[in-house]
Amino acid sequence: MSDKITAVDLRILKLLAKNARLTYKELAELLGTTRQRISRRMNRLEQNGVILKYTVIPNYDALGYIHVILGVTVRPDVDVGELIATLKEDENVKIIQRALGSHNLVLHIIGPKDMRELEKIIAEVTKKIPGIEHLDITFVTETVKFEAL
Repeated sequence: MSDKITAVDLRILKLLAKNARLTYKELAELLGTTRQRISRRMNRLEQNGVILKYTVIPNYDALGYIHVILGVTVRPDVDVGELIATLKEDENVKIIQRALGSHNLVLHIIGPKDMRELEKIIAEVTKKIPGIEHLDITFVTETVKFEAL
């Protein structure tokens, strides 16, 4: 089987992006194919790194948390790869994204709604980032749309 992404692969990915709990049988029925064909395609998509993870998107507000995004710009002499390795170990940092544009990194933090506690968490995270030139903090109040594809 070729490593090329096909129209069927894209349809599988779109269906899973809406509901990652679909079974191979359900996917096969929706796509008019066999469970075995879906199984082979899914294995290939996973092995080729197209599918990185199956996960849930929680409602942080309902859980009593707040979602904060840090836009971080560091000096050119800072090793961003080394910085990422350090930030991966921080349990408060949930998403780390390399970026081009206004920021080198975009960090997603989930913390308590207590502003003093959240301030401590942000301070702990930013303390691990040498050479910050600029830091933007954005409080996410509601995610109104989230689509992977």
